[in-house]
Amino acid sequence: MKLIRNVGADRVIDWLGPQLTTGRRCDLVSSALSLFAFAELLPGLAALERCCLILPPPGSDRALLGTAADRAARNRLQTRWLASRLSQWLADKAEVRRAHGAIPQGAIVLRDGEARPLQVILGSLAFSTDGLGLAPGNPLSLIQASETPEEARLLSQWFDLQWSSLVADAGAQAAVIAQVQSLATYQAPFLVYSLILHHLFRDRGEDLDE
Repeated sequence: MKLIRNVGADRVIDWLGPQLTTGRRCDLVSSALSLFAFAELLPGLAALERCCLILPPPGSDRALLGTAADRAARNRLQTRWLASRLSQWLADKAEVRRAHGAIPQGAIVLRDGEARPLQVILGSLAFSTDGLGLAPGNPLSLIQASETPEEARLLSQWFDLQWSSLVADAGAQAAVIAQVQSLATYQAPFLVYSLILHHLFRDRGEDLDE
């Protein structure tokens, strides 16, 4: 097993990105689903044949808009476009199942067109910019990558066990897509302005003037 430091040129995205090629599959367990992580891997993800995706239970925060570290990405004003692309990708390429509880660690399983595991990345990672190493993360995080076909085969069995234990539910996928699509829907400017004012003044106990 190879330790991934997730900094410099030794990041999850450096391992994962070049391996997302046409015809391959990618299975993913993640506590987060970030638009901005998706944007960084968009060409490779679009080339995949299929992706099996395990996400937290309904109502859990899936961090679509990232964290404080993603403020610069949010300021590019590409959120609606990215949300539209992500929702289409989920519909075309992914199958989503929900975990029964919190997801304490993440996993990425890369497979060839015959579903044979090629590499597994496992540990304190998520489908987010810090999980990919694009933003500062917890330096105590432990992330490992398989180095041999046998290691990949053995580690992929953990994902297969989790996936088979979860019930296939078209409603789960539809709910995730609907949440993403809600970010792609046009909103009237005055509604956005009202929401900004609400968040600025909601804790001050003052009424807003009309």
